This record gives sequence, structure tokens and C-alpha cells, in this order.
Amino acid sequence: MLIKAILLGLVGIVGVIDSRLIGRQNIGRPLILSTLAGLVLGDVRQGVILGASLELISMGFVAIGAAGPPNMQFGSIIATAFAILSGASTEAALTIAVPVAVIGEFLSVIMRMVIAQFSHVADKAIENGQFKKAIHIHLWWSFGFNALVYFIPIFLTVYFGTDLVTNLVAAIPQAITNGLTVAGNLLSALGFAMLLSSMLSKKMFPYFLLGFLIVAYSGLSLVGVTMFAAILAFILDKVLYGKGANA
Repeated sequence: MLIKAILLGLVGIVGVIDSRLIGRQNIGRPLILSTLAGLVLGDVRQGVILGASLELISMGFVAIGAAGPPNMQFGSIIATAFAILSGASTEAALTIAVPVAVIGEFLSVIMRMVIAQFSHVADKAIENGQFKKAIHIHLWWSFGFNALVYFIPIFLTVYFGTDLVTNLVAAIPQAITNGLTVAGNLLSALGFAMLLSSMLSKKMFPYFLLGFLIVAYSGLSLVGVTMFAAILAFILDKVLYGKGANA
């Protein structure tokens, strides 16, 4: 369990690398992190299923001003670990994910308050002509602190067992838990609506309808439909629209 706890902590750091070191590459999305967590725990299928569900929830989270949304990086990894290690259902894991993500956002706020103080140290370094030190503070001090804030809670949660998460969630009043569950379901619908909003145009709607009819009447799995969609996209791009025809 020690090795798995360490590896899952490192999965959390992967999310930090995505947003804090190499820019936004979407590596820290719930679908990716839950899949990696499933890979570490030997159940990639469950990781992908949970990641897809959590991805829909996270699409409904929007940062408005200084109000940050729940931290789904925490929620994704810990909920996936909870589901796989305890054998809980997907629904139970999703119920765990939102409260954990809310707690994770509290930690994120504290983390940003501490990191903000690093700028004063960097300012003094610049005044003293220590430009390399200022660069290190900007790149590595904040990243290192971010990594610890993500690694330690995930490691402790997994190492000391899923009972820690269960007891933590059990301590939350039932009314709040029910509210978070309802909010999570609504956010899933909102996330799916946001995804569809980019597809339901006059140009894209025929393809959306085609995919829906194939799934509804062909009996193909989503993997099969995806493979046909990839071939169709290639044909449209290379042949119909003539892009790359001269390559």
C-alpha cells in the first residue's frame, strides 16, 4: 500500500505540473488523472469510467472572480482510489468526489495565500540583483509547495485507508451531503450541455444526429462508433475539404 500511496501522490503532482510548470495541457483533467489512478491501482477500466463521469461534473464548474470551483484534481484521484480499493459503486465514488473536491479547494486557497508571500522574497531578490534566485522562486518554490500540498493529502488518504475518507465524509451533515449530491448531478447535466453547445450548430448537428442514430440502432459500442467517427473525420478532412490533398 505504501508504493501505491506514493504513486497516487505522484499522480496528483502530474496535475500540478500541468497547470503550474508546463502550462495548461489538460493533463490535469479528471479523465486523465482518474485513468492514471486506475492504472496505478490495477483497474484502468474503472478509472476511465469514473474519470468520464467526473469530467462531466467538472465541466459545470466555473471560476467566477475570486471564487474558485471545487478542486476536482483532489476529488478525481481520491474518489477513484476509494472506489477501487473499497469496491464501492461508481455512484458512491461520485458522492465522495464532490465533498473531497470542496475540501481540496480550501487547501488550494491556503496554498495560494502562502505562495503569494513568495513574491515579496522575489521582489527583494530582484532589488539585490539576484535575478536567478527570483526565477527559481517563481518556477520552483511555488511548484514545490504546490506539489507538497497535493502529494501529502493524497498519500495520507490512501496510505491510512479509505476509512479516512469515509469518516471525513460521514462527519459532514446529511443535508450538506444531499445538497452536494444534487449539485453534482446538476453539474453533470450542465457540463454535458456545455459540451453539446459547441456541437449543436447547423454545421455540426448532422454529425451529432448521425452518431446518436448509430449508437441507438446499430448495437455498436462507443469504441466502435469512435473508430468509425475517426475514419469519417479523416475522410472529411483529407478528401472532401481537400486539406492536405497535395501533401
